[in-house]
Amino acid sequence: MPLVTTTEMFKKAYEGGYAVGAFNVNNMEIIQGITRAAKKHNAPVILQVSAGARKYASHGYLVAMVKAAAEETGLPIALHLDHGPDFETCKACIDGGFTSVMIDGSHLPYEENVALTKKVVDYAHAHGVVVEGELGQLAGIEDDVNVSEDDAHFTDPDQVYDFVTRTGVDSLAIAIGTSHGAYKFKPGQKPQLRFDILQEVAEKLPGFPIVLHGASSVNQEDVKTINQYGGQMPDAIGIPEDMLRKASSMAVCKINVDSDIRIAMTAAIRKHFAENPTHFDPRQYLTPARDAIEGVVSHKIETVLGCEGKA
Repeated sequence: MPLVTTTEMFKKAYEGGYAVGAFNVNNMEIIQGITRAAKKHNAPVILQVSAGARKYASHGYLVAMVKAAAEETGLPIALHLDHGPDFETCKACIDGGFTSVMIDGSHLPYEENVALTKKVVDYAHAHGVVVEGELGQLAGIEDDVNVSEDDAHFTDPDQVYDFVTRTGVDSLAIAIGTSHGAYKFKPGQKPQLRFDILQEVAEKLPGFPIVLHGASSVNQEDVKTINQYGGQMPDAIGIPEDMLRKASSMAVCKINVDSDIRIAMTAAIRKHFAENPTHFDPRQYLTPARDAIEGVVSHKIETVLGCEGKA
């Protein structure tokens, strides 16, 4: 099956009260783990690539592997640029086989964000590619994205209609309390998401797909395994899954997951090396890592996203 845009995915998700998982990919094992889980559950899936992943694995390799996954599984798979930093990067991905791009102008003054986003939308739509914009800024660190708590701010619901109307974006990432990375909340701090903002955004943009970034749950068993076998991830805390499920039953049609993939993979590899110190064949330790990723994605599809059987 050829790669698809997110248009039909999001339409079905909004109407059905579920979300589609958008999982960051960097190599073959991650792609295989994600798509095997999606195939098992007959779920649509978005494979997304950050600017850092493009530098690490190269654009051509990633596009070819994602196309191979779509052909092998027969699933509707969208290939998405995550946090496109500028027009040039978005253009390269549009020209190079991506079906969806995000332009992240959230750090810019509002009018500059509008202008940059519209420029990307105009080019993307002329080439059959959809665009995700962003209003509001999440705190945290993810690849080249690094936003301090002081600079982070919630989305202003009063801006969303103007932004979407003037830019023509196909989906919108908003800030309601999630954050990038594995350290989303401090110990003892009660996780809170601003569902009031989400509801107000949904009322101003009826039927319009909303995106949640920084939505990893940070499985505590995986964190424990990493620390048990020589890692140092103290106080890693994520978003409670019941909150994410609530969001996906509302206007949220796309939930981004990156840290949970990294943590599961690292936990499996650390455990394998500790238990098998003589192993040096990458296939020996990457097999359980791939299996761990498949397990994480299966759990997300069943418990958080609600998209099982929706392919």
